[in-house]
Amino acid sequence: MKLPHAHTIHAHDGHLGWNRALRPVLRASSGDTVTFCCRDAGNGHYHHASTSHDVTTSDPADANPLTGPLFVEGAMPGDALKVTVNEFAPSGFGWTAIIPGFGLLSDQFVMPKLKLWNYETDVATPAVFNSLARVPLRPFIGTIGVAPMEPGNHSVIPPRRIGGNMDIRDIAAGTVLYLPVEVEGALLSVGDCHAAQGDGEVCGTAIETAMDVSLTVEVIKDAAPRTPHFITPGPISRHLDSAGYDVTTGIGPDLMQAARDAVSHMIDLLARTRNLNAEDAYMLCSVCGDLKISEIVDAPNWVVSFYFPRIVFE
Repeated sequence: MKLPHAHTIHAHDGHLGWNRALRPVLRASSGDTVTFCCRDAGNGHYHHASTSHDVTTSDPADANPLTGPLFVEGAMPGDALKVTVNEFAPSGFGWTAIIPGFGLLSDQFVMPKLKLWNYETDVATPAVFNSLARVPLRPFIGTIGVAPMEPGNHSVIPPRRIGGNMDIRDIAAGTVLYLPVEVEGALLSVGDCHAAQGDGEVCGTAIETAMDVSLTVEVIKDAAPRTPHFITPGPISRHLDSAGYDVTTGIGPDLMQAARDAVSHMIDLLARTRNLNAEDAYMLCSVCGDLKISEIVDAPNWVVSFYFPRIVFE
């Protein structure tokens, strides 16, 4: 699919860290539409013949490459950069991996595992996980942000007040995102696109995929939010709602442990009721299940729930 645009930033125009000193690869005016051609989070490491062994040969220093940065004329510290997500042109190939030492349950899943995906680029058809499960698709931007005011190179992996690797599945087509500008020109970069992901991305990866993204940028003077905020165009999970959910819980005084327990209990449930091995259940939880804080006021214990959409098995 060819995206409408006024400008294009190609995949080779990119970087691997947030840095205010990076030279912009393109300049745009407020109101312009720009297509960002984004590499996958593995930076092209995985291909159609890859196996789980290739997870062990991936260099973490190459992960989450960004396309950009884009200099937006008139953007100054204290302004907001309004980014409207127009549409996506997915590549049709993706991957999900259990990476040793990474993910919510990294102490329980210590061996590498790789799942390759081939999906329809119109994303209207659920992607096949195996003979038991298919995952409805909803492309979104995993990493989007502007340059921080602090000098030096900053890792892409953690999210930041200027955006970055937020992995919010609702930064999808039609969403309007507001980012706080901290340097002249904003220096917007984009990457880490996903064909599908659950809230939490619990195994550490989603359906990671190369994708072109059409964005419209606009400078809003003196309106910088303290952290990113966004507006969705309508319902956010209708593509998963129709068959209901299986829900497990984690309950205790520590939210992180409660989140871990809720996911572990879902993996056990899927293994018992859906005949999945634990590794496949963990990856499926990452690409389509949602962690939610259900209760955080009834001290001393809090409740975290994990919602798994039953439509995956229909």
